[in-house]
Amino acid sequence: MRNIVPVIPEAFQSHVGDPSKLSASKALRVETFRELVETTAKFAYHNKDHLLFYRGQRQDHLNKAGTSTFYPTIYRGDYLQHRELRHRFDILQGSAKALIDLFEFRGIDGHRDLKRRKLIQWSILQHYEVCDTPLLDFTHSLRVACSFAQLKNSSDKAYVFVFGFPYLTNRISLNSEHDLVNVRLLSICPPEALRPHFQEGYLAGTDEITDNYDRKTELDFNNRLIVKFEIPTKGTFWGRGFHQIPESSLYPKSDPIKTLCEEIRDIASRELKSGDLGDFLKLWAEIEGLVTTHAREGQRRYLSFRQALSDLNKQGRINKDLYYQLDQIRSFRNKVVHHPSEVDSGMIAKFLFTIEQSLETLKRIL
Repeated sequence: MRNIVPVIPEAFQSHVGDPSKLSASKALRVETFRELVETTAKFAYHNKDHLLFYRGQRQDHLNKAGTSTFYPTIYRGDYLQHRELRHRFDILQGSAKALIDLFEFRGIDGHRDLKRRKLIQWSILQHYEVCDTPLLDFTHSLRVACSFAQLKNSSDKAYVFVFGFPYLTNRISLNSEHDLVNVRLLSICPPEALRPHFQEGYLAGTDEITDNYDRKTELDFNNRLIVKFEIPTKGTFWGRGFHQIPESSLYPKSDPIKTLCEEIRDIASRELKSGDLGDFLKLWAEIEGLVTTHAREGQRRYLSFRQALSDLNKQGRINKDLYYQLDQIRSFRNKVVHHPSEVDSGMIAKFLFTIEQSLETLKRIL
């Protein structure tokens, strides 16, 4: 995403310092909700080119360089290997398929739209915390952001971060100049989904979201940071006329979509995220890399795994038995990703043994 340099109001310049290094600056302390609203208004006035969104957190998550970071869950981790990232995207794809199936089976409003639009699938999975996604939660409400920051916070302080986004044009706003996509949850979620209505939720991510990128820092929302605030969790922060939104309102219990997503989360945690399956997908990535790399020797064209496998078989570099074994493993891998509810731990254990043997054979003959 494109990096922005915010305009800092004169009264806060000495505290903030270099606006191009805002994510490394100390948070601006405010003591009351009213002061927070008034201070945010000043930043909004001086940054007219951006629409402000907020994110409340119990902590300011800093990297080793002491810089605030805001990565979508799927990209988090200091040393995120591409294999692990692909595994996370596989889990996301499988969870999205389960979501589509349940919406369609139960005739939930918007199931046809859900089936067509990947961003809607990811938005629901992210907002209901089913699995890691390339999207990050934001809100258009300072009160919601503060309530989240203080919720279940045992510390004496919390943080509210202000971000500048392009102005919205549609329920799913895509801005190719800033390499950003912004999803208004109120507009894309079915009416049965209560949580987004109470949280005034939005989700944002980079355009052309992928498991392949040049620099991970381009995915960090600290590129859009306008200011960061530190607020107290106790005392008279809210003051007269304002109050914290209770947990029961932020997370309403009588939410049919929450119940549905819990079923998918159970599938993801029990089957998609099991240790055996993680091992299986890692071994599969290694096999896929071996097969496609050796099949492409001397060629420039892209080969799918199945094409590469067929080429190696025709060249006599792998025999028919290994060819059929690897193709069977490929079919099982596709079932894991596209039909996770049809996969159980026993099937995974069986194929884990098979894939280990196949990998050993490939390393020996290629």
